Amino acid sequence: MEPARRGVMLVLSSPSGAGKTTLARRLADSEPGIAMSVSFTTRQRRKGEVEGRDYYFVDRETFAAMRDRGEFLEWAVVFDNYYGTRRAPVEDALRSGRDVLFDVDWQGAEKLRAEAEEDVVTVFILPPSGKVLEQRLNERAQDAPDVVAVRMRGASNEIQHFDDYDYVVINRDVDAALAAVRAILVAERLRRSRLTGLKDFVQGLLAEL
Repeated sequence: MEPARRGVMLVLSSPSGAGKTTLARRLADSEPGIAMSVSFTTRQRRKGEVEGRDYYFVDRETFAAMRDRGEFLEWAVVFDNYYGTRRAPVEDALRSGRDVLFDVDWQGAEKLRAEAEEDVVTVFILPPSGKVLEQRLNERAQDAPDVVAVRMRGASNEIQHFDDYDYVVINRDVDAALAAVRAILVAERLRRSRLTGLKDFVQGLLAEL
């Protein structure tokens, strides 16, 4: 019997507008065995967002109670809103060999790494230029101009954390960037340390020689 595999926590981060959410959704839709981790957040729901698919939207009191009970694997404050990843479903997935995809900022990535370093693989998505980043923020038409300006200022802080990540992908073209992220996932699934029962499998092979 071939060895089983422990799941991967694949973390995508980027400054707002660089494309991590688009890449994460396309990867989750096209790659078997991986599912998006749906975060809890206190921010207001945007037009078109669906409860349980994009986020679980809760008030600050509910979020604080969950945090205080230790239910979050990680949580962070971004633009004065709280975001957190519930622990139990992630741990269940990893044990069963399923991969979990995270769309989080650098704070969330740092906390996930601290909690489960051997399970976490981090990828930072960079825009090809500042001009393109601003254009993308304006084109998605989800935020007012003053909010776009705040996000552009925040991008500098986000980008400075690129060297904390295992991999960096420049999102010039979404199809090429998706192919790069998929290649990272395939390679990490084959990492020796993730293959449970590998030693017994190899010993069985040797016994047949």
